Amino acid sequence: MTIQNSENTLENARKQMRQAFDLNTDFQNDENKFQIISYPKRVIEVSIPVRMDDGTVKVFTWYRSQHNDSRGAFKWGIRFHHDVNLDEVKALSIWMSMKTAVVDIPLGWWKWWIIVNPKTLSVWELERLSRWYVRELYKYIWPETDVPAPDVNTNPQIMAWMMDEYSRLVGVYSPGSFTGKPLTSGWSLWRNKATAQGWVYVLQKILELENIALAWKKVIIQWAGNAGLTMTRLLSDLWAIIIWVADSSGWIYNENGINLDEVEKLKKEKRAVTDYVDAKKVSSTEILELQADILIPAALENQITKVNAWNIKAKIILELANGPVTKEADEILFANGVIVIPDILANAWGVMVSYFEQVQNNMNYYWSAEEVEEKLKQKMTLAASEVHAITKKYKTFFRSGAYMIAMKRIFDAMKDRGEI
Repeated sequence: MTIQNSENTLENARKQMRQAFDLNTDFQNDENKFQIISYPKRVIEVSIPVRMDDGTVKVFTWYRSQHNDSRGAFKWGIRFHHDVNLDEVKALSIWMSMKTAVVDIPLGWWKWWIIVNPKTLSVWELERLSRWYVRELYKYIWPETDVPAPDVNTNPQIMAWMMDEYSRLVGVYSPGSFTGKPLTSGWSLWRNKATAQGWVYVLQKILELENIALAWKKVIIQWAGNAGLTMTRLLSDLWAIIIWVADSSGWIYNENGINLDEVEKLKKEKRAVTDYVDAKKVSSTEILELQADILIPAALENQITKVNAWNIKAKIILELANGPVTKEADEILFANGVIVIPDILANAWGVMVSYFEQVQNNMNYYWSAEEVEEKLKQKMTLAASEVHAITKKYKTFFRSGAYMIAMKRIFDAMKDRGEI
């Protein structure tokens, strides 16, 4: 359910960084700094053999891209997805490094990706793949240096299998070795709601600073998965009007608003959103260009490009996906007065709550849900305010402002450690 685009994701990430780098006079046009930050520190490719239920052995390819650990231990997300290339993995590791820096938590970042469609595997095959993955790589995983988390097509159950396998291999119960686990295995309280609430905090703060009211704004959200549905409910509770949702079955639209109770009922019954009666079914070419106040792209990369940016009617874009807007599209949208709240700020809640879980695991002391909520709100709203301020100072995109803050924090850490 994506709009495919041929633009290289890694080049897009580097273009975005370059634009911010050249704008910020604090960097003194030091090309050496830019070259260092433009490349991952380390990239590895591994083959993992797994026995299938029918007795055959299938080999899965795994990519690992470590970008930068100058600010702290590597934190990373594990993706199970069949459609990937190495440049995309590198780009994602760069974006994730920027996220940890822009919200000012002491972590670096890397990305792991196994080329597999998990929907084609049985539960037992998925568990064997998860455990074999850890057996092959556990020597590279340490709670103090490298801590995995779930990402696309991975979930608390997979994290629990991996944490259990790691604990068996090292001979010590190690809940801090993986985050995003079930609550019984050391998951942070309130994380489910934090999935969407972090986005809402950032959106609310930016709108507040721009003197824009959220109430009665018409919202298009590109995906109706669990996090997407939770966010639509939170926005609806704040009097926003959700006019468009989608899942793998297709897209539905009603300019007067979608009944979220009915959508949630359909999803609970394992039915498609296209079974919703009081809505139009629209094509994938229309989804981003419909009339709305707020557009929330929540699928994959390169959704809004120089080809379709001129047709975007929303005046606020909140990026839930990683890299949905290209550099060229950013320039067009900026010229048209569109506010783009970038991915490295908007969806940094994920790494934030994973960090909270990691801290609690290592302390063996767990905060209340209220404490987690307050800590997340404080960090996300502060980061949004800082990005807004630097954006206004340099009269540039919000994305460039976020990159300026992130890169400066990384460069400062590298300088203090004698790396540059």
